[in-house]
Amino acid sequence: MQRTVVTVGPLTMASANAIALSQTPAAGPLTLNGATVTGGVAYLPQPRRVLITTTANESTQTFTITGTDAAGSPISEVVAGPNATTGQSVLDYSTVTSIVISGNAAGALTVGDNGVAGSAWVRFDGWAMPSINAQVVVTGTVNYTVQFSMDDPNDTVNPTNPNAMTWSNWPDIVLVGVTATGQSVVAFIPIFARVVVNSGSGSVRATFQQASVVPY
Repeated sequence: MQRTVVTVGPLTMASANAIALSQTPAAGPLTLNGATVTGGVAYLPQPRRVLITTTANESTQTFTITGTDAAGSPISEVVAGPNATTGQSVLDYSTVTSIVISGNAAGALTVGDNGVAGSAWVRFDGWAMPSINAQVVVTGTVNYTVQFSMDDPNDTVNPTNPNAMTWSNWPDIVLVGVTATGQSVVAFIPIFARVVVNSGSGSVRATFQQASVVPY
């Protein structure tokens, strides 16, 4: 397999109301009126997680987020309402076109981002040799984690929705929740891998390479 390189960052500063300013919405669409919104659509500086911050208990509500990913493909998911705290999306949004609350909000809330973002997914060859080399190079200040998944949205028998993917931390802790450049080799083949920026204003460049010889 040819080596694959993905990058994340640098991310602009997080803003809890970049998508929707403080409001107490009735059931239905929120008003998208934050600093990133133009013409009713939020254009995030880089694809990232959407953050919902509530001042009251909204645990009986759900929030349906709709938008696009880094490739411009439509994505959507349902986020459980937080109880006077924050909740975030599992997908990374490049744009947000709609956020719909299932019922009348109990209190004021805002929608923005929290500076968490994942890279594009790297797909591996299930027929090649089971050795994956991962290297992450850090620029600036950043905390990151490499993750893998055995789920596959393209599986013809048991596909998994992208918003329901199970992501696990890389088996080697040298690439989990760290701030420094690191490298790891693992003897298994995940279906996908990615690198997630957990915090920081820097950037990461992750390179993945799999043994390219197909066994007989």
